[in-house]
Amino acid sequence: MMKPARASRMILSALLTGTALIVGTVSEPNPVVAQQGPQSVADLAGGLLGAVVNISTSQSVADEGDGPLPQVPEGSPFQELFEDFYRNREGGGTNNKVNSLGSGFVIDPTGFIVTNNHVIENADDIEVIFSDGSKLKATLVGTDTKTDLSVLKVEPPQPLTSVKFGNSKTMRIGDWVMAIGNPFGLGGSVTVGIISASGRNINAGPYDNFIQTDAAINKGNSGGPLFNMNGEVIGINTAIISPSGGSIGIGFAVPTELAENIVNQLIEFGETRRGWLGVRIQPVSDEVAQSLNIDRARGALISGIVEGGPVANGPIKVGDIITTFNGRAISETRDLTRIVAESPIGEPLDVVILRDGQEQSVKVTLGRLDDDEVASNETDPETTVESNEEGTTPDGDQQAPAEPPAGEEAPDGNEQGEPPAAPDQAQQSAPVTEGLIGVELTALTDANRLSFSIAEGVEGVLITRVLPGSKAEGKGLKVGEVIVEVAQEFMKTPQQVAEKLTNIKGEGRRSGYLMIADKDGNLRLVAVPLE
Repeated sequence: MMKPARASRMILSALLTGTALIVGTVSEPNPVVAQQGPQSVADLAGGLLGAVVNISTSQSVADEGDGPLPQVPEGSPFQELFEDFYRNREGGGTNNKVNSLGSGFVIDPTGFIVTNNHVIENADDIEVIFSDGSKLKATLVGTDTKTDLSVLKVEPPQPLTSVKFGNSKTMRIGDWVMAIGNPFGLGGSVTVGIISASGRNINAGPYDNFIQTDAAINKGNSGGPLFNMNGEVIGINTAIISPSGGSIGIGFAVPTELAENIVNQLIEFGETRRGWLGVRIQPVSDEVAQSLNIDRARGALISGIVEGGPVANGPIKVGDIITTFNGRAISETRDLTRIVAESPIGEPLDVVILRDGQEQSVKVTLGRLDDDEVASNETDPETTVESNEEGTTPDGDQQAPAEPPAGEEAPDGNEQGEPPAAPDQAQQSAPVTEGLIGVELTALTDANRLSFSIAEGVEGVLITRVLPGSKAEGKGLKVGEVIVEVAQEFMKTPQQVAEKLTNIKGEGRRSGYLMIADKDGNLRLVAVPLE
């Protein structure tokens, strides 16, 4: 029986702590209720497993050859064995079957299946294995190597379980996601995690915009779906970072904002139909932004126009910075590459540019990208080339004209396309050295054009010396290159270059904005410090 004093103390303690007091036996403490784990995803996974498939492929690989015949002594008991093995094979070699496994998912009950291109690339035979163990032969509908996506088609005896695409744009970092696939051949595996990051560029292709997730993704998960918690596909699992070959919590998926349009085009046309702007672009560095009086480095800088391209005759010019394309902001060059590719062809589109420090709106009409006609460059085919930070243009790209933009008169008053008047002999050569950028220049004559193997279409002022340790050397300027423009003004004499740079420095600008041409006429824009 409980003693009164003890009972009073317990009641007082309950009042002070705000806890509930249960009258009854107090000799044993109340049992602790076990904590439950996170909410189960069993019901969600159960409804999706039937739409996720294993993809098995096989490919015939020919032996590379017999190789050198071992030297066996004449009459040796092994002579006949070696001769049979190395020489008596019909056709000179044998074919071996190479098998691989991947994942995919059904997007239409009639049998359309999405996977990665690298899962089925070069396959001679493709077989789709469903969750119930049934198998169907598949044919390739279309593939896109630049986004690593492919669409397959099977002919099912009855409608298949399918899943729908969701909107990856609505997903936020920290949202829960679920991956289903075929890791290491273990079909129907479910893993759960969160979105770790978005918009990842892993240099896999020109349209990198990956979702990063810590949901376990391993070899064999390629081509499988990444679901949101509504059971919608918001990504296609494609790549992992793994020193060991297994999951370390860094996996990447192609977002549906990119993938859905590609998949629809492959189903409708059997190929992709991307927009093409026909320009060369390079990043807007902090130095370029300062030299053009822009508030911050943003957008994509036009360093060249492809002759015969959609904007060859305007309204975009070399030196423009595209900040918005078809209503979508351009923060960096790869944004423009991706957005141009996704934009409609043959329709007037609104583009916002910065020109001479002023924002303008223009309209452009995209052409269709044709890989056979446009120089192929995996970093940026839609804009012909994306230069690196220093503006280096890969070999093989079409050249942009070195003259001033179409529709403008050349500085000497001649019409566009006519060579500028020859400078006076006194203006043929002059140094631009200490106090400016650290180069020596000379006018571009027929003699030095031949000496430096400079293409006929290139006009400007020739760099004959780059001082060691100078600002010009630090920005990659080289002997034999040509200064075409300074601050978007065409240059024809060394004196013009020196005067323009001096004026720019006098205005308080920290860098000079130069258009540089190499000997073949490939252009790049460089901001050289003046301080």
